[in-house]
Amino acid sequence: MNSPETADGALPPKRLIPLFAGLMLAMLLASLNNTVLSSAMPTIIGELNGVEHLSWVITAFILASTVTMPVYGNLSDLFGRRPMLIAAIVVFLGGSVLGALAQDMPMLIAARGIQGLGGGGLMILTQAAIADVVPARERGKYMGIMGGVFAFASVAGPLLGGWFTEGPGWRWAFWMNVPIGLLALAAAVFLLRLPKRRTEGRVDVLGMMLLAVATTSIVLLATWGGQQFEWMSVESAVLAVVGIVAAVCFVVVESKAEQPVMPLALFLDRNFLLTTAAALAIGVAMFGALGYMPMYLQMVTGAGPTVSGLLMIPMMGVLLVTSTLSGAIVSRTGRYKMLPVVGTGIVAGALVFISLVTVDTPMWVICAALAVLGSGLGLSMQILTLIVQNSFPIRMVGTATAATNYFRQVGATLGSAIVGSLFAQRLVEEFTKLAPGNGASLSGGGHFTPGAVSALPEPMHTLVLGAINHALVPIFVYLVPLIVIAFVALLFVVEKPLATAIEREIPAEALAEGQLMITDPALDEDAVGANFEAVPADGTRTHSRHGR
Repeated sequence: MNSPETADGALPPKRLIPLFAGLMLAMLLASLNNTVLSSAMPTIIGELNGVEHLSWVITAFILASTVTMPVYGNLSDLFGRRPMLIAAIVVFLGGSVLGALAQDMPMLIAARGIQGLGGGGLMILTQAAIADVVPARERGKYMGIMGGVFAFASVAGPLLGGWFTEGPGWRWAFWMNVPIGLLALAAAVFLLRLPKRRTEGRVDVLGMMLLAVATTSIVLLATWGGQQFEWMSVESAVLAVVGIVAAVCFVVVESKAEQPVMPLALFLDRNFLLTTAAALAIGVAMFGALGYMPMYLQMVTGAGPTVSGLLMIPMMGVLLVTSTLSGAIVSRTGRYKMLPVVGTGIVAGALVFISLVTVDTPMWVICAALAVLGSGLGLSMQILTLIVQNSFPIRMVGTATAATNYFRQVGATLGSAIVGSLFAQRLVEEFTKLAPGNGASLSGGGHFTPGAVSALPEPMHTLVLGAINHALVPIFVYLVPLIVIAFVALLFVVEKPLATAIEREIPAEALAEGQLMITDPALDEDAVGANFEAVPADGTRTHSRHGR
């Protein structure tokens, strides 16, 4: 039996509030597990003896979640949000239990991969499920809170990981997911009740496989290039060729698939194309900064991972506030275009300012610059998802949401890889100036740790800090042209009116049997099709829209 709805097709508050809380728990699970192990990795490596597999602990989660995002979006549009969200939570919990019980690095890596298979669904389905129960006009404030949850998790993840490692043990970074996941599962089972969907056509299995191959090649090339092997190497060439061939085949398959996992028609929509390009650019900039600023702060201040994580709180705190406020503004006014435009402008300015930071810059100034960056991101991220959702009927919201988040995640991976590769290259050059012939060994060896840098005698300590500064912070200005492109793209977004009601799709069985109750007066006839009125076998009409 479906949940009762209000006149606009939304759930009443007494059902919506606990459901939203459950969805936030699901998003918190996925967001926390992006970062929770970062501060625990040295301890995990020491216990499980697998330093050569270190990168895979992070890569396995990122790769699996990125690959599955479009899959969950597409399948949830076909079979409903509820069964797919339940499946994602169960898979994620299974990976968490396996990780908590891991006895070696291969087992831990497998657990992280399984977590990623569920995590990709958690990130997408929570956003798509809100679109099923809240009209676009009111959805802004909920999407803003979702952005706040992500910001909170970005800071809380490393802090929790450090606290567990120093306290009850790193395995609790996995065990903590169980009670949170069970609460999220209960919300999905008992509160997320929506009309059943029609499933027509074959599931696009071939498209999903090709997308997985292309994504895997891109992520591995971005993650390993310049680290595990040189950019100009056979390995890089193979990954690039495989990725390009798979991408071309994917486009061909999608043009012919009955139910494409990423319909090419999405890219014919102006707002989708512009906002997705902007989301990719913002992902590059955001994760380029998030990936390396904590390390920079450790080096400059000599602080440990926990303290450096605390120094990121101004950025994430302001991101949380501006994300929530921007969502509330959209819900109140119905206007949204200028928020991400202003946000990207602020991001560009913040990156320029950060690129001018030196080792002598007061810490409060650096934290203020990061806070400004957070304000720009808060005005941009979740509003872009709302614009995409408002551009498509409810039957395509999952696919569209997944597609734009997929490209943002790819941008995040590329951002971390680009900044990391440039930083490593520039660091070797800077250290070579200090110790001719030994630059590579200094930057890549065991001497390059926050503790070792802090222990260096003067004047070498000051010289090394200067080298690190010159190697990293100027890179952030290289990201500004990407943000400028995003800024220009968003200027051409068409500010379509936000829907004030949820357009439900009428099940074929109801049309055939004449058993139809429409609770949404704003149903879109185009979304329903020609057979809009339910006509019983005797030819009498049991319902007509707007009294027709």
